Parts: sequence; structure tokens; C-alpha cells
Amino acid sequence: MASDESFSDFFYPAADGLKLHTRIYGERNADAWPVICLPGLTRNARDFHELALHLSRKAEIPRKVIAFDYRGRGQSDHDPDIGHYNVGVEAGDVFAGMSALGVEQAAFVGTSRGGLIIHVLGALKPAVLKAIVLNDIGPVIETEGLAHIRSYLDRAPKPKTLAQAVDTQRRVHGADFPALTDADWARMVRAICRETAAGWVPDFDPALVDTLAGIDFSKPLPGLWPQFDALAAVPLLAIRGGNSKLLSAASVEEMGRRHPGMETITVEGQGHAPFLETGTLPREIADFLDRAERESE
Repeated sequence: MASDESFSDFFYPAADGLKLHTRIYGERNADAWPVICLPGLTRNARDFHELALHLSRKAEIPRKVIAFDYRGRGQSDHDPDIGHYNVGVEAGDVFAGMSALGVEQAAFVGTSRGGLIIHVLGALKPAVLKAIVLNDIGPVIETEGLAHIRSYLDRAPKPKTLAQAVDTQRRVHGADFPALTDADWARMVRAICRETAAGWVPDFDPALVDTLAGIDFSKPLPGLWPQFDALAAVPLLAIRGGNSKLLSAASVEEMGRRHPGMETITVEGQGHAPFLETGTLPREIADFLDRAERESE
């Protein structure tokens, strides 16, 4: 069912029967690699709207773009078993969506948790990955960044108006994102929240917060270096927020050492995770995908 002129909604069943949702942009763009966009822990397909418009309409090589809502986010069903809110199950849901759409291979853009899911996809079926953009995520997650995420999710307020919701996000994240404009903050709120009779509420299953409850933030989290090393043959662009607490500059340096062809972008004035629609990022991402596809021929 068409939502507006820029994208359509596609629903498909997960292996366990949950109804899951994607947005599809540029559906008729069949002459280039499609792009699959995977959002962060509590985020959804709306995060990629502006980037998807650029890749599907404005880029030199227009592409079909598919943005996923994981289970429990956006327009996808909530899961009664919160144990299913994990990257393994979500990777399976992405495979199911690709199968339902008839997509065998694609370039992938993964923000935060989306990048972790890309690591899992590569471990399970590496041939699906034609190129990768990792947005502020790598094989090592800094516990400070994850603790910050849990702290603001635990005490998330319930603003009544859009202006209050924007103010809330600015107060929580403003120190890490001094480069954002008023329009950026408003767009962020519309992407991560939905308006209800009770006010602006986060557009995800509240039970997701419980999945972070058992993490000991005093200890380093297990790394994914073997899974990252398995991506060495895939063209890779790593984007890091200059103020990120989740992805360290040292991790990016080590990623580049292990993946000599990796390209990097540091987004100054932004933290975790950079807004992919800001500045020159849409053009730089499109150019990276174009180069990767040309060099594969």
C-alpha cells in the first residue's frame, strides 16, 4: 500500500508468524545494487527517509532502497517474548524480508545495532553483502556508550507536544550533537516517536529496555573481530561521530588496519549516531556505493 509518492509499505511474515514491515523507495530502480537500511536498537525505518530519498531519486545512480522496521519497532508487530529481541533473530527477519522481496544481494547501511546485524548476516551468508556502510558501529562497543543509551531509555519522559519532545531530545543529546539545527532535532523526533492521545511516545516496544538490564557495564563487552575479519573482501565505509561514546577512534583505526580498503568519514559535531541525511553524507554514501559497484564489474 502506498504511503505517499516517495515510498511504499511492504509487510511480510517472520518465521514465527509476526507481521513485519519495510519501506521501499525507488521500487523501479532495478539497474543497480539495491540498498538495505538497518536502524539502531530502538529506531525504525523513518530514520533513513531523507537518505533513502537521495539514493533513490537524486543520486547519479538511482537505487532501490529498503528500510526495515525490526520486530517491536515502527509498524512491525511487538513480540510477546522479549528474548526474541536479539541480533540473531533480527538477522533472520532481514533474511525473511529479502526472500519475500526477491532480493538476493544488496549493499547494506547499518546504524548501531544495524551494523551488528550486518556482522551476523556476513557470518551466516556472506554472499548477500555487496557493500557495507557502518554508521558509528564496529566490532567493539564501548560500555560507556551503551550505558548512556540505557540511562536515557530508563528515564525517558513523556512529552505532550512536539516542542516539548524536541526540547527533551536536545537536553539529553545536545552536548554530543552541537552541529544539529532546529530542523534536524524536529526531524529526529518525528522519526523516533509517534504522536498519541497521551503525547509523543517512543515508537518501539517498551520491553526492549529490559533487554539491556543484565549487562555489566563495568566489564568490556565481547568483540566481533572474527566476524569483522570475514568482511575483508566487501567494500566498506565506516562513519564515526566525532563525539561518539560507542565507537572509539582506536577501534576505527584497528578496523582500517584489518580491512585495508576501508574508507572512513568522521562527522564532527555529532555523537552516536550521526544523522546520515546531514551535510554531505548522502552524497558521500552514494559516491561510495557507485565506486564499489563500478569496481566490482
